[in-house]
Amino acid sequence: MGIVKDRFKQKADAVSAEIKDLLKEHGNKKIGEVTLSQIYQGMRGMTGLVSETSLLDSKEGIRFRGYSIPELQEKLPKAPGGTEPLPEGLFHLMLLGELPNEDEAHHISSVWQRRSHVPTHVFNSIEALPINSHPMTQFVVAVMALQTESQFAKKYAAGMNKKDYWETVFDDSMDLIARLPRVAAYIYRRKYKFGEHIQPNGLLDWAGNFAHMLGFEDESFKELMRLYMTIHADHEGGNVSAHTTHLVGSALSDPYLSFAAGMNGLAGPLHGLANQEVIKWILELRKELNTELPSKEQIAEYVKRTLSEGKVVPGYGHAVLRKTDPRFTAQMEFGKKHLADDPLVQTVWNIYETVPPILQSLGKIKNPWPNVDAHSGALLVHYGLVEYEFYTVLFGVSRALGVLASLCWDRALGFPLERPKSVTTELVKLWLEGKDEIWGE
Repeated sequence: MGIVKDRFKQKADAVSAEIKDLLKEHGNKKIGEVTLSQIYQGMRGMTGLVSETSLLDSKEGIRFRGYSIPELQEKLPKAPGGTEPLPEGLFHLMLLGELPNEDEAHHISSVWQRRSHVPTHVFNSIEALPINSHPMTQFVVAVMALQTESQFAKKYAAGMNKKDYWETVFDDSMDLIARLPRVAAYIYRRKYKFGEHIQPNGLLDWAGNFAHMLGFEDESFKELMRLYMTIHADHEGGNVSAHTTHLVGSALSDPYLSFAAGMNGLAGPLHGLANQEVIKWILELRKELNTELPSKEQIAEYVKRTLSEGKVVPGYGHAVLRKTDPRFTAQMEFGKKHLADDPLVQTVWNIYETVPPILQSLGKIKNPWPNVDAHSGALLVHYGLVEYEFYTVLFGVSRALGVLASLCWDRALGFPLERPKSVTTELVKLWLEGKDEIWGE
């Protein structure tokens, strides 16, 4: 591997084994207010952020400003003739803490339509990338190209009172949310539809227009986009995309830079890319079993083999939730209403009945239940959006609603630069031996 690379591997293996022993013996010991295991293992369970827009409860699931997903489906305004909530209404709720009426939701639709123009250089930036670039790579490049339009960056450079930061962050956030469907649809049509682009329809709502620009005119697909954009919008502040947007924003990076950073986090397979992994796994399952609708017994054997090979069942488990993700349930209900006879959707439901008991039998899984990613791909495939590499871009367009509403609050409340203290393993060992204390900066 090379001298330096070999030596690094030897050092890393030794330190990894040492840390494993430290955690086994001292994992529950506290340094300040947190345990040693929390410091080493992803800060799980540490409360260190304030996010006003939503709260994730391990037993109840996500609540947006106190409202559950079923309550949002009931109370938020709908598109004419539709039954699913408008994402514009959810944004209003997250931003202001108040349920909007129809006029208020449609006002946001109109504002986003007016702000949705994408400069030509953004499309040129996308076109400069190889056509085989991952859609998330193209998406982040496009967001970075849009940064030339940042009002916050321009006014900050000219000199701006910090009390006014929120105003240009708000304007940037509204502009960015308005433009994202156009950018995302352009990437989709460029990569998968021979560059045959579809112009926006100014009479449609935000999610409905997104569906139109993607090339899907089925009214139930537009309803799916409204539901999808609503339920993926936010998941409190500690997940990778939300936390990264907040962290980068705390350095006073403008909303374009902050959101692009969050999207690089979303692109990871342990976060937003998981929805791509789920549908890939299900398609492989059906191919290997040579059937469109495998039985529960066949699924069980395939799952056991997957686990025996040291792999995971994608779409199952969540860092916080200890029940079936309400977002999964909302999509399952949509499926039962609109496409109950679809074999792929039925396979998702059979997996749902099969996997949790198997995971529970292992005795080590805290949450054997499905998360949001376990269902979304099957719905999209039904309507013909089969290019699963694109699914994380859909997630990203939706997630903008929550993380940018939160960023507006960060600047309005004057939240400071985020700068947690870090320590070395050597200092941890000295502390455990009583030879030193771990001080903050």
